[in-house]
Amino acid sequence: MEPEAKSTEPARQRIASLIDHTLLKPEATPEQVAQLCAEARQYAFASVCVNPCHVRLCADRLRGSPVKVCTVVGFPLGATTTETKVFEAQNAIQNGAAEVDMVINVGALKARETQRVKCDIQAVVEASHAAGALVKVIVETALLSQEEKVLACQLVKEAGADFVKTSTGFASGGATAEDVVLMRSTVGPSLGIKAAGGVRSLADALKMVEAGATRLGTSSGVKIMQEALQDEQPSIPPKTEAY
Repeated sequence: MEPEAKSTEPARQRIASLIDHTLLKPEATPEQVAQLCAEARQYAFASVCVNPCHVRLCADRLRGSPVKVCTVVGFPLGATTTETKVFEAQNAIQNGAAEVDMVINVGALKARETQRVKCDIQAVVEASHAAGALVKVIVETALLSQEEKVLACQLVKEAGADFVKTSTGFASGGATAEDVVLMRSTVGPSLGIKAAGGVRSLADALKMVEAGATRLGTSSGVKIMQEALQDEQPSIPPKTEAY
């Protein structure tokens, strides 16, 4: 049994390293957020993803840990002004965030105001990168046509973001493997892809990674890891992308 445990451990660690352990419910209490941080430490998740008001608490709880603090900007509608998104990002980074998940202006995208969308993303990217934080851009795939998904991904890449992300989890649908495949084919190997919304099981997680995701946003991280620990040989594709 021991050799088998050793052989499967790297796969389990890889799964954990892809998870943004998420709690974005408006009713989340400080105690629940602290528990989120404890779970992230236990399983060595990539980050905790929380609303901006909880960033400082998470930064304090995770100090000395490799687990990053991720927050959301312009969330969940993406309809705030660019200046507001930039301020949110800078304030969150000052409070300890290392990763910023911003929502695009979905209405502007659907109106084909491409320069407006690109500038909105670029402003947050430049402000965040200047402070050493990376940016994931939520395009809210459930609200977009196939053509709009491709356009959104192209704009995210042109704006210099680090990841393109499927969903907020607050719209009519979340991540699908088909959307992840489309996003990967659009942005190529140089950008990260975060699948979020509806990733609730180990099978869901593996399906998204197989499709091309390099990060998973989920509130079911503990459940996924418990399933991975019960699986004798969890199979996860090797990492080939930059993120």
